[in-house]
Amino acid sequence: MRKKDQGTLDAVLKFVNRFYQANRAAPTISDIAEGVGVGRTTAFRYLQELSDRGLLDYKRGISAAPESAKMKTEYISAPLVGSIQCGCPEEQQELVEEYVSLPVSMFGKGDFYILRAKGDSMVDAGIEEDDWLVIERNCSASVGDIVVALDEDKQNTLKRYAGFDESEGRYLLAYENEARYPGKVIKVPSFEVQGVARRVLKTL
Repeated sequence: MRKKDQGTLDAVLKFVNRFYQANRAAPTISDIAEGVGVGRTTAFRYLQELSDRGLLDYKRGISAAPESAKMKTEYISAPLVGSIQCGCPEEQQELVEEYVSLPVSMFGKGDFYILRAKGDSMVDAGIEEDDWLVIERNCSASVGDIVVALDEDKQNTLKRYAGFDESEGRYLLAYENEARYPGKVIKVPSFEVQGVARRVLKTL
């Protein structure tokens, strides 16, 4: 039996991994042959070899993802529910626009939703107009966290929770744009944390 080339074995397994991660389905022999640059017969023989080595499950087609692909393809679904004002609070109505798959390896297994940033009050925190914010709900906020805050007037804003001013009996929600809003904070008697910002997704 002809000895299999290790480089081709690695290339086939790498292609299968990437294809599975991108499509959540296994490639065909034709996909592999074209992707790796080998003939269909060669692709078939190398799939059998990888199956014999326990690196994937091949029985007239790849019936299970490689273990390395499985570890990298666990996702959670997070709804994109509109925009959040990075400025003065305003009334928001939640409307699910679409669901976005987030890899657990990057985001963890929290209860997440996604908002678009509007306004310029958080640019010093790296949050700019139209960035997507991954928000974790059902969690407590600590001083210094960037929060989705619902005030007593049922209006939403995105600000940094800056603590409690005991002399005024007010909670402090701080802007993060010193050039335009130096030292500016919103002072509220109470607010509800609707989520804590965990990640910013942006176009470069």
